Order: sequence, then C-alpha cells, then structure tokens
Amino acid sequence: MYSHLLSEFTVQRMDDRCIRCQVCERQCPNGVHEYDKGLDRMFTYEEKCVGCQRCVVMCPTKALFVRSHPSEYRMNASWTRDKFQNLKKQAETGGVVLTGSGNDKPYRIYWDHMVLNASQVTNPSIDPLREPMELKTFIGRKPDTLKINMDGDVPKVESELHPNIPLASPVLFSAMSYGAISYRAYKSLAMAAKEFGVMFNTGEGGLPVEMRKDYASNAIVQCASGRFGVDQDYLNSAAMIEIKIGQGAKPGIGGHLPGEKVAQHVAQTRMIPQGTDALSPAPQHDIYSIEDLSMLIYALKEATNYEKPVSVKIAAVHNVAAIASGIVRAGADVVAIDGLRGGTGAAPLATRDNVGIPLELALASVDRRLREEGIRSKCSILAAGGFRCSADVLKAIALGADAVYIGTAALVAMGCTLCQKCYTGKCAWGICTQNPYLVKRLNPEITSQRLVNLLKAWSHELKEMLGGMGINAIESIRGNREHLRGIALEEWELNVLGVKGAGE
Repeated sequence: MYSHLLSEFTVQRMDDRCIRCQVCERQCPNGVHEYDKGLDRMFTYEEKCVGCQRCVVMCPTKALFVRSHPSEYRMNASWTRDKFQNLKKQAETGGVVLTGSGNDKPYRIYWDHMVLNASQVTNPSIDPLREPMELKTFIGRKPDTLKINMDGDVPKVESELHPNIPLASPVLFSAMSYGAISYRAYKSLAMAAKEFGVMFNTGEGGLPVEMRKDYASNAIVQCASGRFGVDQDYLNSAAMIEIKIGQGAKPGIGGHLPGEKVAQHVAQTRMIPQGTDALSPAPQHDIYSIEDLSMLIYALKEATNYEKPVSVKIAAVHNVAAIASGIVRAGADVVAIDGLRGGTGAAPLATRDNVGIPLELALASVDRRLREEGIRSKCSILAAGGFRCSADVLKAIALGADAVYIGTAALVAMGCTLCQKCYTGKCAWGICTQNPYLVKRLNPEITSQRLVNLLKAWSHELKEMLGGMGINAIESIRGNREHLRGIALEEWELNVLGVKGAGE
C-alpha cells in the first residue's frame, strides 16, 4: 500500500565533507543510509529515519544533519501534524499506535512553576564544601516514636524497628526490566547503583542469577502480574521487594515483551520458553481488594523472614491518595507513585498521553492524606515520572517524597536521545534492544561511570541548594512546603500542592 505519511525527519548530507566511509550505513539500524559502490554515492531514505542522531554523532567528518522535516499540513489548531500522522497510520495499518519514552505533551510541568527558598540575614546559609551536609536517606517504615532505655552503660532502643534500606543520596534507578533493555544497559544500572550506594529496580523481568552475588544487595526486585523470574531465591537475594500494580505511562494496562526480544538468556531469567511473548495481564489476578493486597504483602514478608521492606508501585490516578492510604494500612512499607510523565519501552500512544495525572499533584495529595490520617511514618514515599534535574528532586522531597526514581534521565545519561522507538527493538545506542550487533555498542564500564557521574553531580547540586536554604540534612526539607512557592499557578493548583504563591 502506498503510504500517505510525511517523513518525520529530513537528513542532509554535505557532499563536500562526506568521504563515503559508510559509517552512517553501519551505524543506522533502520536502513536510512545506503552506499552504491558503482556510483560511489551515498543514498538516503529519510522516510525510515527516527531521529536518533546516531549517524550524526558517529560521522567522522560531521557531514550529516538530521532535523524535523519542514513539510507541514495546512495550519489547523485542531488537526495538528501529530493528529494527522497518527490517524493516517491507523488507516494504513488498522493497529494501535505505539510509542516509547514518557509523555511529551505540553501539560503543565509543576516543577517549573515552583521555586525554592533561600537563606538571608537571620538564617545564615551553609557552605557544603566546609560544613557537613547529610543526603543519606532510609527507605522503609519508621516508628511513631523512638523509645530509648538509658539504664546501663549502653543505651538500648526499645521501639520496634522495621527493615530499612540506606541510600547515599535520595535518587534510585527506576524499574527497567532485562528484556526491555539490553543486558549491558541493565548491568550498567546495577554497577552504578553499587558504586554510588543507591538502588536499582529490576523491573518485572527478573534478576539474572550470575548478577545476584555482586549486585543483589543494591537491587529492588519486582513482583508483577506476570510473576516473571519470581521465586524464593530471587526475593531473598534483594534489598527490597516491590509489588507492581501500575505505572505512569500506562495506568491500568499490562506489559508485553515481544517474543523476538525473548532470547535464550532473557527466557532463562524470566523462566519462560525462548521466543514466546512475555505477557503481563493488566490486573494481578490474586488482587481484587485491599485485603487481597495485604495477603500478598505478608506472603512476601513471610518468604523473606520479615527482613526486607515491601513496596507497592501504583500509577498516579484521580483517587491516588485514598489508594495510597489503603496500601499503607495493608502493611506496605513503601508506596511508589509513578506520574503521567513516566517513561516506558512501549505503550499505546492514546493511553500514555491521556490517562493519569501529573506526579506533583499526586505526590502532594498522598503526603497530605497520610499525614492527616496519622500514618505518614508508617511508610516511605518514592516518587517517579519525569525527573530531569536535581532541582526537580529537591522540590519533590519538599512536597513529601522520601526519595525519587529516575528512568529516562538515566537512559539519557547512557546515550538515549528519546527517539521514542524503543518498542521496535532497533535502538541505535544499544539500550532498548536485544540485537547482538547493536548491544555491543554499549560498554557497561563506561556507561556505569556516566551514571555515577550523574548521581555525583546531582548530589553536589542538592547540597548546594540545601546549603543556600540554611539546611544541613535532606530530612529537614521532607514535606516542608514552606520552602516552596508557586509561580503562575491557579488557586486550585496551589491548594492541591499545598504551597503558597510567590510573595506570600
């Protein structure tokens, strides 16, 4: 069938610079570049281009430019180019339009409409280069009060203490499963988490047996609806367990890893036959109530001798505060909230762009609800979905998070350019692919160091901002909305966030 689709990108080649080295042809997994030996000429098929920029970066003579295609439909406020293109795709294929990465629609990004406080005369700032600054964070249930018996030579804590996991900095690597991403990308996350002293989340694809000895102590393992790779050894090898109910990019929808991505080692890790589709149903078929969820939480605690915190991950939806309250009362030690800008390897475009609510609003609502009910200390809150920089992290903590998950930011640090074609399995950067030729492009030793550098840079910035606020410990800003002010927000938005307007 003849396609009516416009090319997304235009590829421009400077012939006076091009030396016909064919690097672009070898680097592009989509067949955009082709060398004709007889004509000694490079041909370009720009309709295949996804805009990953791999050929541009790797071209030794910088002869290539990839830009958004200049062709446009007639201007129409309702029928934008995206709406045109997606409708034409469905008319040609009869299928659901898929996409990768997080929501890219121009919804309000509340992080950009909140500013932080700073110290001046009466509350002096702190110099983090010369004075101690504490970013260490503990994730898990805390006692309401701490009772200490001072009798005897050594004070003894009499309060019941629940298992917690320590973080050197309040940033963790979000759930990205082996299979959805390559083994080398997966291992890079594990190596960086171990080196920096934080955690990585295995996602729902299991944890390879050979990685458990070195990296399991920095792993959060998921128990999702498909139960891929879940057994007692898997649960006991990790630092924390997370029950995945939903995710921000596709609330209410299950997962699907195509059979072509289920190579031998992926199949072995997930405990499924090689080459078969890994389907995760939307609901967990043993959870249809808070009571059912409680039974699973305590089954996992029993399986791990009550030595590991249990988290429940949910998508940010309209009644998220009430859901979170039920989860805490069901016995969860951690509630993870994933907002609508959360990333994904594959999701229906219609769901990703139209279902769920922004993380900022959900986070503030959950923190306030748990405080009002007097159960905030019974859990930690992990926030996920669209963190781009250290300032976003600090604002999230001021809204009530204990720590944050980063996924897309970590992938960008690895080399991802957000071409949003993760679901094709043709990632030119070797991240979201199982293609043996493509995965070799990613070196875990180098990539993990890039991730460590990112965490190190963000931690320095967190200390700088805390110092400027006159605060010497991250705990002192947790849930402290007095250090936030809103700019250009409606009254209802300020009320939901629980922050005052700038100047108040």
